[in-house]
Amino acid sequence: MPPPPPLRTIAARPLAAFVAACIGVALFSLMDAAMKHLALAMGAYSAMVWRNLIGAGLSGAVWLASRAPWPGRAIMRLHIWRGFIVSLMGWLFFWSITVLPLAEAIALTFIAPLLALYLAAILLGERVGRAAIFASVLGLVGVGVILWGRFGGGLPQHDARAIWGVAAAVASAMLFAYNLILARQQAQAADPAEIAFFQTLTVIFCLGLFAPRWLTPATPALWPILGLAALLAVASLFIMSWAYARAEAQILIPVEYSAFVWAALCGWIFFAETLHPPLLVGTALIITGCIIAARASARPQVGQVEELYV
Repeated sequence: MPPPPPLRTIAARPLAAFVAACIGVALFSLMDAAMKHLALAMGAYSAMVWRNLIGAGLSGAVWLASRAPWPGRAIMRLHIWRGFIVSLMGWLFFWSITVLPLAEAIALTFIAPLLALYLAAILLGERVGRAAIFASVLGLVGVGVILWGRFGGGLPQHDARAIWGVAAAVASAMLFAYNLILARQQAQAADPAEIAFFQTLTVIFCLGLFAPRWLTPATPALWPILGLAALLAVASLFIMSWAYARAEAQILIPVEYSAFVWAALCGWIFFAETLHPPLLVGTALIITGCIIAARASARPQVGQVEELYV
C-alpha cells in the first residue's frame, strides 16, 4: 500500500456525513441494479469498461471545471492503488450478480463492514466504539436471518457457476473491506471531483489491458442504461468521498448494510426476485443497526477531535 499523502484540515461533521453516506449507498445500489441488467446483456467486463468510460467523461468535466491543481505524487499513488483495488473488486462483484440474485450477492458482501471496522483500527488508528461494534453485529445477525430463510431447509443444489458466483462475491467483499479504509485515506487527501476522476481513469486503464480479448461493443439500446449507471456511480462516489472526509470509518461503515434494503427492492422490482418473511426480519435488524450507529455519531465521544485532517 502506498504511504499516506499530505493531509488538509476540515471540520468533522459526523451526523451530516452519516446522512450523506446513506444517500450515497442508495445511489450505488441503484447502479448495481443497472449493472446487473448490463452484465447479463453484454458481460460484466464490457459493462464495467463502457460505464467507466462515460464516468470518466462526467467526472473529468467536473474536475477540470474546478481548476484544481494536478495531484502530488503521494496522492496520485493512492488514487492509482485504490483504482486497482476497485477494478478487481468491481469485476468480481458484477460477475457474481450475473449468476446470483442481487440481494443474495449483497448479503455475502456484508462480511466487509465488519472486517473494515477492525482494519480501520489497525490502519487508521481509530478507536472502535461499542455502539459501532453492536450496530455491525446486529447487521450481520440480520444477514444471517436472511440467509437462514434461503438455506434453512437445506442447501439447494448449485451449478458450478453459482458456486463460483459465491466465491467471487466473498472475494469482492474482502477487497471491499480494504477499499473502505482506502476511501477514508483518499478522502482525507483529495477533493471528491479529483477522487472520482482519477479513480475512474485508473479503472479504465486496468480493465483496458484485457480489451482486445474481452471487450464487446454496446448496442444502441444499452447506451441509455450505461449513461444512467455511470451517472449514479459518479454521484455516489462524490457523495461518499464527501462523507468519508468528515466522519470516521466506524461511523459510516454500518451504513453499508442499508444496501441490502435497496438490493432487495431492486431485485423484486426489476428482476422478479421474491421477498420472504426472513428477508423482511433481517432487513429490520439491519436498519436498526444503522439507527444505532446514527445515534452514536450524534453524541460526543471521549477523545473525539474537533478537526479531521483531510
